[in-house]
Amino acid sequence: MLRIENISYAVAGRPLFDGASATIPDGHKVGLVGRNGAGKTTLFRLLRGELALESGSISLPARARIGGIAQEVPSSDTSLIDTVLAADTERAALLEESETATDPARIAEIQTRLADIDAWSAEARAASILKGLGFDDAAQKRPCADFSGGWRMRVALAAVLFSQPDLLLLDEPTNYLDLEGALWLENYLARYPHTVIIISHDRGLLNRAVGAILHLEGKKLTLYSGPYDQFARQRAEQRALQAAAARKQDARRAHLQSFVDRFKAKASKAKQAQSRVKMLEKMEKITAPEDAARTVFTFPEPEELSPPIISLEGASTGYGDTVVLRGMTLRIDQDDRIALLGRNGEGKSTLSKMLSGRLPVIDGKMARSSKLRIGFFAQHQVDELYVDETPLQHLQRARPGEQQSKLRARLAGFGLGADQAETTVAQLSGGQKARLSLLLATLDAPHMLILDEPTNHLDIESREALVEALTAYTGAVILVSHDMHLLSLVADRLWLVSDGTVKPYDGDLEAYRSFLLSADKPASKQAAKPEAAKPKRATRETLMALRAEVRKGEARVEKLNEMRDKLASKLANPALYEDGKLGEMEVWQRKYAEVMEGLDRAEAIWMQALEKLEAAGG
Repeated sequence: MLRIENISYAVAGRPLFDGASATIPDGHKVGLVGRNGAGKTTLFRLLRGELALESGSISLPARARIGGIAQEVPSSDTSLIDTVLAADTERAALLEESETATDPARIAEIQTRLADIDAWSAEARAASILKGLGFDDAAQKRPCADFSGGWRMRVALAAVLFSQPDLLLLDEPTNYLDLEGALWLENYLARYPHTVIIISHDRGLLNRAVGAILHLEGKKLTLYSGPYDQFARQRAEQRALQAAAARKQDARRAHLQSFVDRFKAKASKAKQAQSRVKMLEKMEKITAPEDAARTVFTFPEPEELSPPIISLEGASTGYGDTVVLRGMTLRIDQDDRIALLGRNGEGKSTLSKMLSGRLPVIDGKMARSSKLRIGFFAQHQVDELYVDETPLQHLQRARPGEQQSKLRARLAGFGLGADQAETTVAQLSGGQKARLSLLLATLDAPHMLILDEPTNHLDIESREALVEALTAYTGAVILVSHDMHLLSLVADRLWLVSDGTVKPYDGDLEAYRSFLLSADKPASKQAAKPEAAKPKRATRETLMALRAEVRKGEARVEKLNEMRDKLASKLANPALYEDGKLGEMEVWQRKYAEVMEGLDRAEAIWMQALEKLEAAGG
């Protein structure tokens, strides 16, 4: 059992903990949440003994081992599998001693202990963890030096999971995982035999992998039972009750003060007035909860283009002479919200680069609207910002003729206020850097946004704000993310990138999750024949999502009908058919055919949404 008792700690004179306490029973899986800068990572350092408490105590059972990912695995010639195996120091020491031990009694002790810790299955367990985090059998035998820092962070995660500490501390573990790795980690942690505390802003992880939430607020710790969504509801109810109590007390105080002010000079009422003064002094102040500053993203609206904005016919792409994806026949309309699914290395980033023009089409055709503007955000772009410049200077370089007041308004629209505008990038938080990169990606009001892991370093409030912004955005969205919550709220189409090609995926995200977690078949094979889910009563949230999908489908059909009517009116004009205008007529006829094709597809999607809603009882 982990006991945190009345701890206090300050950084540079700023208190982070003041009499904070919490008790976490053995084997519990706990999500640690709180505002940025509240002290979550500092608490981990206190738990590991890296920092000394000012007062209070932290206690664990004797010999309890604490494990976490302090830094990435160093570049070396040691293979991945051997690096992970070496993380179990007891096993490594016993195996080394068994090579030289001569005392029969000691040899027996060593072999007994090796059997107790299941040492002989260690390699299989290590390989299973590495495979779950995206390393195939061949990769596991390669040296660490072959992999980039992000991949070595995965090896570090694999190592700490393999060593199975009694208290596992994970700080944003999904930031360097893809969707497949994040889903595998969720499933693994749910079955982990010891205590786990996770700092995370991934709502899906906090809903599926933990059974309690440890909330750090106001220098105190409060443990809530249940997953994140249950915690959020409880917090909202508590804040509403606290606000109501504060309003009631303010009214009571005002009434008492009014009596005192009115009668304190009257001798006949002096006693009663003095009594009320004492009541006011004894009344413990109930403070209304502070409203957190609302997190926002403001995406500029692009003008509307005729569909499709991109169409592929038998297209192939890759690097140099190496073809990665082939035979792609797809189309993208301006109102599409598409999530790219597929295991790491299958080609999601390759597809994103081709769509954005960063990679050429090797074979086949890719037609793009002549006016198409594309915004591209990838995690590496955050690291490519100029660290010695401010966000304002970044915008001044991109918009040299624009007034500073307008540039500051743009920054404010992405939650970067006056202070952050003048702060160098090196001093900004990871979330603030991500906001700046998103702003730069959307500066030209793109018709299509390609977002590759946009939520890394964003807190939960920022992720919710991103969902709202993407929902209101009138351009197409191509999304790669490990955040299932974001994908489920934004994407209305799924493309599966696997076996060297890209195809629409007919199942939903839950079906895809089941395929990934199934051990008996490869995910790409399972995707071809998704198992029928057992019918179950739809939740209120599911019905709301289905109704939103129906409304979105209906709006899409209405928009395309309006476009069709405009084009039909254009084609009905006799002047269009005069000599010398045949080329123009063919252009309008082609646009009309494209709109009709888009309308047929939109009506089919709308009907599917209506059928889903009806089947769910809505």
